[in-house]
Amino acid sequence: MSSLPINEGLFSSPERRNLVLGLLLVIATLALYNPVTHHPFVNFDDDRYVTDNTHVRSGLHWETVKWAFTSFDEANWHPLTWLSHALDWQLFGQNPAGHHYINVLLHALNAVLLFWVLWRATGSTGRSWVVAALFALHPINVESVAWVAERKTILSMLFLLLALGAYGWYVRRPSIGRYMAVAALFACGLMAKPMVITLPFLLLLWDYWPLQRAQSFARLALEKIPLLALPAASAVVTVRAQRAGNAVGSMVEYPLSMRMENAAISYVRYLGKALWPSGLSPQYPYPEGVLKWEAIGASVVLLAITILVCAAGKRRRYLAVGWFWFLGTMVPMIGLVQVGSQAMADRYAYLPFVGLFILICWGLADWAGEKAAAKIALAVAGCIVLLALSAVTLRQIAYWSDNVTLWAHAVAVTPGSFIAEDNLGGALLTEGREEEAMPHFRAAAALDPIDPMSGLNLAAYAQRQGHAQEAVDQYAKVLTMTRDPRLRATALSDMGYALRDLGDSVHAEASFRAAVNLRPRTLRAWLGLGLTEQKSGNYAEAIKDYAQVLAIQQWDLGYFLLARALEQNGQAEAAKAARDEARRLSDNFDQLQQTADNLLKK
Repeated sequence: MSSLPINEGLFSSPERRNLVLGLLLVIATLALYNPVTHHPFVNFDDDRYVTDNTHVRSGLHWETVKWAFTSFDEANWHPLTWLSHALDWQLFGQNPAGHHYINVLLHALNAVLLFWVLWRATGSTGRSWVVAALFALHPINVESVAWVAERKTILSMLFLLLALGAYGWYVRRPSIGRYMAVAALFACGLMAKPMVITLPFLLLLWDYWPLQRAQSFARLALEKIPLLALPAASAVVTVRAQRAGNAVGSMVEYPLSMRMENAAISYVRYLGKALWPSGLSPQYPYPEGVLKWEAIGASVVLLAITILVCAAGKRRRYLAVGWFWFLGTMVPMIGLVQVGSQAMADRYAYLPFVGLFILICWGLADWAGEKAAAKIALAVAGCIVLLALSAVTLRQIAYWSDNVTLWAHAVAVTPGSFIAEDNLGGALLTEGREEEAMPHFRAAAALDPIDPMSGLNLAAYAQRQGHAQEAVDQYAKVLTMTRDPRLRATALSDMGYALRDLGDSVHAEASFRAAVNLRPRTLRAWLGLGLTEQKSGNYAEAIKDYAQVLAIQQWDLGYFLLARALEQNGQAEAAKAARDEARRLSDNFDQLQQTADNLLKK
């Protein structure tokens, strides 16, 4: 058999070469992130987005679709993200491995798309590939990939890259159909997460470089006007969702001057983490004290870089595009509209850092030019950098291996974060390490005296220690700290149990009813109502309350208590059926009976 000629090998054409390089990106990304498939769900939004979300857990069907498109749950409107989580649950159930792996696959796909979009626009294979490799391997992106609840970030990026690719297709031969394809992909990105709201701005940058379109700026800007209707609508819906979820910080708590100072400092901190990604954390607390002088220094740095970029950008347009990509796409997440209590977040860098990677890769390649020695030195340095980033990423992934490890690291690298303290305490509680957890809740309360999470946990601890009145007082205090319906319903429900411990059934019932009126699917509140009604002899009402419990969750204790109430109400046959179902669901029926007896004695 004769050997194949050289020009028929893997690198005989740009398409084959790019296919191999794309596969290399996928393999490297999947191999690097493979450990996340062994990680659990995180005790920070993964419950609200997936494990405790009854709509997501019901799987992908028409009712879920209707809810996804009409819901402002979790202070967001992102129907495609909700539907992707529902599909995951339908495929993988409560096994976190599948949910994690979909995130990894999407991140790998984003890296390949970024490579393809850059190559198609610039014709440069090597530089495009290195940008995509930096994006795939940089540790700043671990949070977006290893955290199931951040599916919205990588999913929205997928649609943005597709829209950018479709825009290049449109520019080659403009038509209404191709323009509509760009608009449709943009709309999908916004329905995954509104961080892609700056796409029209990016398209103008793309016109400047690498497309270098000959039309005037005014004409190019006019071309983008129809697309502006989408971010305008998305901004309105997003603000409504965040206000409905009480996620927008007030001007009293975060004055505009403080937000602007923090924004300048955060830009510089992001630059630092792009070049030296250390001390990464899921939560960076808002800085305390005077920011003014730090902000002035940061502003000077940003202004100096901008001036240099603009001066050099006349000859090297990629410098201006990369820099303004970073600055512009970060605007929605930089904190001028304060959402949550964080000063900055690693996940916010997922899109903006692409601009920095473009600036660095094209800049260094231009510096090397055609000098053979410089090109070899640059290639060697590039390999070393990618290997070093991979090593740091692997270490960062390991911090996400369990909740205690994650939040212990967060507490270590971001002292002063009450959220990190709360979540570390919660992780320790889940492992049954209550006495280790309580100092962290106390630390959170000391850092932020109006933190409702630490207040809830300190109240629950007092209740478990038999200090029911102290617990009631603490729950009442929590109700003054938060407007979050979920937290308020939890406080009201738990207060009801503390009031039962005090023998105050009237106020206990009122507390339970307030909880279910606020959040009708608060299981513990319905259970408390059933217990209260059953003890007072209102068996018919107790039966209705237990039915509400079982509508939320098929639960052995719910069926057993229902059986007791049915017996007491003279419904022997229905009681037997409920008891049989309790027996079927229970791992220890004798222990179940003892638990029910203890609850009914109070």
